[in-house]
Amino acid sequence: MAKSPSLTLLLVAVGGVAVGYFAAQSFSQAPATPDTVEVSDEAANSSGSIFDGLETLTLGERGRGEITSANELNGNDGSRFARYVIQLDEDALVEVSLRGALQGIVALYDDQLELLSSADTVRYRVKESGDYMVVVSGADAQSYGPYSVEARTIELSDSDTLAVGTPMDSWLESTPREVTLTIEEAGMYQIEMRADEFDAYLELRGPNGYYREDDDSAGNLNARIADFLEPGDYTVTARSAFGDGSGLFTLVAEPRELPGEGELRNDGAIQSGESLNGWFSGQPLSYELEIEEAGMYQIEMNSSDVDAYLVLEGANGYYREDDDSAGNLDARIADFLAPGNYQITARTAYGTDSGLFTLSVATRELPEDVELRNEGELTPNETINGWYSGEPLTYQLTLTESSRVTLAMNSTDFDTYLELYGEGVSYSDDDGGQGTNALLEQALLPGTYTVSARGFSASGSGMFELEISAEPTEMQPDT
Repeated sequence: MAKSPSLTLLLVAVGGVAVGYFAAQSFSQAPATPDTVEVSDEAANSSGSIFDGLETLTLGERGRGEITSANELNGNDGSRFARYVIQLDEDALVEVSLRGALQGIVALYDDQLELLSSADTVRYRVKESGDYMVVVSGADAQSYGPYSVEARTIELSDSDTLAVGTPMDSWLESTPREVTLTIEEAGMYQIEMRADEFDAYLELRGPNGYYREDDDSAGNLNARIADFLEPGDYTVTARSAFGDGSGLFTLVAEPRELPGEGELRNDGAIQSGESLNGWFSGQPLSYELEIEEAGMYQIEMNSSDVDAYLVLEGANGYYREDDDSAGNLDARIADFLAPGNYQITARTAYGTDSGLFTLSVATRELPEDVELRNEGELTPNETINGWYSGEPLTYQLTLTESSRVTLAMNSTDFDTYLELYGEGVSYSDDDGGQGTNALLEQALLPGTYTVSARGFSASGSGMFELEISAEPTEMQPDT
């Protein structure tokens, strides 16, 4: 690599951390400024190499040190740094990683002091043999502590096959990388593509037109396809999400154990009191539910892999759907069901994610001495219980004198919503009470008013409590 007899260095910030360790104070006896450092011709020629005097970092070995106030100073942000020289060969893929108590980053420079890469782990394909500089820096002016820095050569695989249970390290250029995965035994498998330098993207093609793709299901821009695979040869395509990324990636295919006895049911009948495991692979799954006795029932779809979504359909146009009523992206439909046959559809709310889910149907017992009132007259200073099933429930409230009326609608099943209108006025509330409970307080003239009790979303359902109080007042009604 050519040596430059004169260098002007600029302090820059990369990824929010100043890496202008170009702080080549030790290259010259002249004091450094925060913005630039110059290496004179005389200083460069007298040393023979700009890396003379630096501690050597060797491939395959670990260097240890500690950043203290005695280390060299980065005039741009006040952080301290240490420098090493390392010899690298052309076409080698090297990884330099930083570990230890120090909150910092590691950077790699060539002999022109050009920044090649910086991160807590740097991966770089060497373009030309020669000496390079590794700089370990604190994240900021308050970052001190011991560290270890290790450099290694990554052995890349050029195999065109991926074996189950054996990770493959490879390098992605601008074109996708294709490998063959052979599945010998039917079962659940998980294929992951992990990369630091680009947004990983996976495609999987197999027998009988099978096709799946994924972008970020493994988190941190890594890709994952988890699915039930039949025996056969599959083509795994590893690429970047937008086609312009390059760098190191790891590809791995592993079997996945199922909970319980490992049985999956992706269709058929389900009964009240039963729970089953299914696997969603991008297409909605249908189950039949027979209700023999009228009553309250609760259907739930729970999953840590996908955003669960439920649809329930029945006779006479009955239709209910739900996304997140069970919390944590789980779905729940709780409703009063008449005897008859119903169809449950289990799917995801968005996209084509795949994964394991649990579907359950259970009867729901009402609290003792609770009577449900879904319509009728409301009497001031009483509390009633009702059941919301997606359609607003309306009640009538008659006032014989001017009153300050308080309506509180509380539920642990859904996000409540209240409306009150009549006698030329209209009011509404969503979360005026605690949490997602609704609360209305208004001064009203004598007359008859309609109270509409519902959920904020039509997909919610469940039991609620409606409390009504009225205190006579001479105050003018709110306008």
